[in-house]
Amino acid sequence: MTTLLLLRHGLTAMTDSALAGRTPGVHLDERGRAQAEAVAARLAPLELDAIVSSPLERCQETAQAVASRQQRVLEVATDDRFEECGYGEWTGVPYEDLVRQPLWQVVQAHPSAVVFPGGEALAEVQRRAVRAVREWNDRLGEKATYAVCTHGDVIKAIVADALGLHLDQFQRITAYPASLTVIRYTPLRPFLLRLNDVGGDVADLAPPSEVPENHDGGENLTGSDAAVGGGPGTT
Repeated sequence: MTTLLLLRHGLTAMTDSALAGRTPGVHLDERGRAQAEAVAARLAPLELDAIVSSPLERCQETAQAVASRQQRVLEVATDDRFEECGYGEWTGVPYEDLVRQPLWQVVQAHPSAVVFPGGEALAEVQRRAVRAVREWNDRLGEKATYAVCTHGDVIKAIVADALGLHLDQFQRITAYPASLTVIRYTPLRPFLLRLNDVGGDVADLAPPSEVPENHDGGENLTGSDAAVGGGPGTT
């Protein structure tokens, strides 16, 4: 069972006002740096097997904060497939202007059909990001716990895939700045463990202990079976 921690970067000066996209030189602001330090402290008790990041500065800075709090030295790996959507002509445009565009409503209601002018299709964002997740899962192995620092739409697209949702449903998912979303991949299906989590203990995200051979609880030893009735949670 491979556990993926999806971390959205912290706040920037553009987060509240305009679509930053792939604008170069967008760094964490004071709020974002504080968020990065806080989430790094939260994740410090977890022994991560890898930290992967979008190439954009705001993700790199958030990922480096997480790496700096790990008990062993971890280099942040960069994977372009976790980069922000290529918004093309929408990049850097204030939200108040974007909402007047006819394409805005398509983005809201039918994102699988959207190709941003001069940019990327949202469907391609999902394809590349999910492909990257599967490859990292295979590379790190079934007992790995690793973090990927990326962007809101990328996280939403990965979550939609994990839940078996059509991409047109991904606008129902939220990922706040510096939030944690956790997916555990098993041989049969992924499980969404946390979504848009912005606080609290993370001890339950450590790899589960081995189940004794004489265990008589009826659990599937691959971890792929969902608990009937909801299960007891962690104890």
